[in-house]
Amino acid sequence: MPSSFTRIRLTPANNSRIPFLAQLAIGGFWIAYALFSMASGRGRGDNNFFHYVFLTFAIIYVLYVLIQNAPVFGTQTYLEITPDYIVHKGGLFKPKEPFQARDIQSIDVAPRELRLHLKEGGSYNLSLRQVRGQRRKRELRLLLDEFAQRNQIGLRQL
Repeated sequence: MPSSFTRIRLTPANNSRIPFLAQLAIGGFWIAYALFSMASGRGRGDNNFFHYVFLTFAIIYVLYVLIQNAPVFGTQTYLEITPDYIVHKGGLFKPKEPFQARDIQSIDVAPRELRLHLKEGGSYNLSLRQVRGQRRKRELRLLLDEFAQRNQIGLRQL
C-alpha cells in the first residue's frame, strides 16, 4: 500500500441478535421449504405463484446475510487513515464517516475504544473490538501517532 494512506480492516460488528450461522440456517430452511412446496404439487394453480415469490425472497435474504457478513466484495468494514482525514466505514450498506484533521481536537485511544473529540464539541466513538490481531492493533496505533504528530492533534493513550 502507498504510504499516503492505509486501511485497517475491521471485522463486522456482530451486533445482530441472531448469529450468522443461525441466519444462514433460517434462510436455508426457507429455501428448502419453498422448493419442497413446489415439488410436492400442493397449491397448483394460483397459489404456485406465491411459492416462487417466497423462494425469491428467501434467496435474497441469504444473499443479504452473506454480503453483510462475508468479504464477498472485498473489505467493506474499515478504518482509513490518511494525512488529512480519518474515515470509518461500518459495512457494505452503511455510508462512510469522514473526519477531517482540522475538525479533530484530540484523540483518545483506550484498549477497546477509539474516541475522536471534535472541535465543534461532539465526539465519535469507535469500538476497537472490531480490530482483530495484535499486528493490526500495533499498525493502527502507529498510524494514529503519525496522524496526530503531522496535524498537531493531542493523542492520549488511556
